[in-house]
Amino acid sequence: MSRRIAIAGGGISGLSLAYALLEKKSDLDVVVYEADSRPGGKIMTDRTDGYVCEAGVNGFLDNKPATLQLSKSIAIEPIRSNDNARKRCIYFDGALRMIPMEPAKFFLSDFLSLGGRLRMLRELFVPKKIYDDETMEAFAIRRVGREFFDKLLDPMASGVYAGDPAKMSIRSCFGKVYDLEQQHGGLIKGFMAIAREKKKAGGGAVEAGPGGTLMSYHNGMFSLIEALCDRLGARIETDRRVVSCDKQNNRYVLGFGDGTRAEAETVIFASPSYSTAQALKGIAADIAALLQEIPYPALSVIAFAFRREKIARDLNLFGFLVPSKEKRRILGTLFDTSIFPNRAPEGHVLLRTMVGGARAESLAMLEENKLIDLSRSELATIADIKADPEFARVYRWEKAIPQYHVGHYRRVELIDSALKNHPGLYIGGNCMRGVAVNDCIGNAYKMADQVVGDLGK
Repeated sequence: MSRRIAIAGGGISGLSLAYALLEKKSDLDVVVYEADSRPGGKIMTDRTDGYVCEAGVNGFLDNKPATLQLSKSIAIEPIRSNDNARKRCIYFDGALRMIPMEPAKFFLSDFLSLGGRLRMLRELFVPKKIYDDETMEAFAIRRVGREFFDKLLDPMASGVYAGDPAKMSIRSCFGKVYDLEQQHGGLIKGFMAIAREKKKAGGGAVEAGPGGTLMSYHNGMFSLIEALCDRLGARIETDRRVVSCDKQNNRYVLGFGDGTRAEAETVIFASPSYSTAQALKGIAADIAALLQEIPYPALSVIAFAFRREKIARDLNLFGFLVPSKEKRRILGTLFDTSIFPNRAPEGHVLLRTMVGGARAESLAMLEENKLIDLSRSELATIADIKADPEFARVYRWEKAIPQYHVGHYRRVELIDSALKNHPGLYIGGNCMRGVAVNDCIGNAYKMADQVVGDLGK
């Protein structure tokens, strides 16, 4: 009889893990328990009246293989964003300013002041620092200067994590950047080394921004969830919130919110850290306490549809981000119909504005009408978009993205060490080693290898 493997959490981490386990060993008895009435977690696509609105995750980059390989395995075809997705703006000094993506063009532009550009170049001579961890803000100011941080890295932290760079861990949030200093002595030296390696391999130029092309699916990111659900079928049980986990006679006993129970020899938590902490506090109080330390700020996404002819400005760009120094009330806006096809009916455009995050959680929790009014006012000021929308929708996430604060890597090490005292118990999901879709899927496959290996011992 096959050992039962229970996965708590039916987001992309839990679903891809279940699929990966069955792909490696098809006779495994795998069940996924999802607390919500629908699977998918923060991947949710609202398809209404010809619009394809992403309530959460917008896409994934093709610079890592995980999502592309999974897509091929479950027979869904990703689509590439168009060239507009490479045009990104930052709002500062009262205007939207395009970010030059090539290093030479960036340095020759007036995006930074002359002093800011010279300080950026001086990074070449900033000595390497040996350290365990550092905030993103401290790292950036130390290596490339305050202006570069304020205008570029600060809004990037908000755009990717909805986070506060004065608390975010450079090592856990931007590990490749941390590695550039540790392995090459600095960022410019690191980019130069990568450029030499790419040239030897016949690759293209190194860009100043994140590498890779943004990808999604014709009917939105939820297509990935639907395809996984089709493969997993009845192995997914929704409205099954795991609230406790005990152990009896070498089997784990899961308790659900409705009072029912289920047993399994192997249990994998792929749920948010606060939910996992609640379930584990009776059996592993040390792990629960560590998980409980991970904050999740509130974030709201406000989608607007407009008739194209009512908007005068050029929309052929990815969108814009707003540095915190500008004291605006939104984090930024994505121009979805300029990024992917099929996002709106002919002659219409779809925009999505982000409000809240770690430094402005109270704004994310405003009433819907106030969120809509606030966003419209900010769009009018920042992007000169003053038309009346065809519709406006609010998607609110009271606990949005796990925040990797300084020392997060040490917390993960402690959790891994403590799990050795609980054979058959695993913790995954995006609270540990990366929040992006690629990270979730890649880590799910690694965990599947670990679980199958442990079962064979």
